Amino acid sequence: HVQLVESGGGSVQVGGSLRLSCVASGDTIGRYCMGWFRQIPDREREGVAGIESDGSTSYADSVKGRFTISRDNAKNTLFLQMNSLRSEDTALYYCTTFSSSAWRHWGQGTQVTVS
Repeated sequence: HVQLVESGGGSVQVGGSLRLSCVASGDTIGRYCMGWFRQIPDREREGVAGIESDGSTSYADSVKGRFTISRDNAKNTLFLQMNSLRSEDTALYYCTTFSSSAWRHWGQGTQVTVS
């Protein structure tokens, strides 16, 4: 059973940067497609970025050119580099794994506040 722990969130000014990390335990992440989602209160969780086991990536239109997802399989860690942050990026950010046609395992989230 995969356990995920996010960190790196915080408060930052508009235009600033943050780097989120997600450390996995219980399994190796190298074989998983992984992703970052975010959620604002009273809104549905939305996909931000994804990365396949082969390293190919995809992004929501709202973050393209500003966010970069990456992974270090040796350290069992997923990253999200967020640059040029906007107030609308304020949310609780989650990392997750994809298997058996669904996003299966979720961390507890890390809060990002941009003001």
